[in-house]
Amino acid sequence: MTITPNPGRRPHPTVADRVERLPEHVRALVTEIETEIGEEGAEPAIQAPTPAEVIEGRASGPDGQAARLEGDAFAVEAAVRQILAEIGEDPDRPGLVATPRRVHRMYAELTAGYHVDPARLINGAIFDVDYSEMVVVKDIPFYSLCEHHLLPFFGSAAVAYIPRGKVIGLSKIPRIVEMYARRLQVQERMTQQIADFLMDTIDPMGVGVVLEATHLCAVMRGVKKSGTVMTTSAVLGVFRRRDRTRAEFFSHLERRPPEP
Repeated sequence: MTITPNPGRRPHPTVADRVERLPEHVRALVTEIETEIGEEGAEPAIQAPTPAEVIEGRASGPDGQAARLEGDAFAVEAAVRQILAEIGEDPDRPGLVATPRRVHRMYAELTAGYHVDPARLINGAIFDVDYSEMVVVKDIPFYSLCEHHLLPFFGSAAVAYIPRGKVIGLSKIPRIVEMYARRLQVQERMTQQIADFLMDTIDPMGVGVVLEATHLCAVMRGVKKSGTVMTTSAVLGVFRRRDRTRAEFFSHLERRPPEP
């Protein structure tokens, strides 16, 4: 049976199409996550606007119009104005009149991870190496947004894997963390996503990921317990099957890095 596409429906946009419609400062961030300066296949980074241009709304796209997501900016800004009014503020007073635009631009930046192309991020940086011991990258800082309250949670990530004849470029691991952090998240899911991505991409013998983070939804509101830290882990392959491998991974996390 031949299925004829509905002529009234637009095709789903590709990653490239979605990125092209992003504001310049967000496209610059996506490019920064995906590629390194001078990396083969990397496109020139888009010049990000200055902080003053972002705050004052002077950043513009190639058509000279204010940089904004197509069709979404006015809806987002209208929603922020409504929130300000609902909490008893005047969205037209001088200190708040530009807040809806700022909030829209801020969320576009903080959720840039949705637009990162994993293939461009990896960019062939997988190498055949005769090495089968544990590789650990730790103390990777990240900042994300809790999807339940849209409040930040932030901390550090540790990622380990045991190669099966292939290793991934060192800088790619922090970029993978950044790709998943810049989304609306829960820490448990983000931990698993990082582990699954590495497992699927380089087919190692196993992967271990640990995230430690402070959640402002627990510090600023609710129970208001300052100093609370949440730890999550995901272990796959030999990290799950072998107690000694898992113990070795956790022992690496206890060691402090050497002084520079």
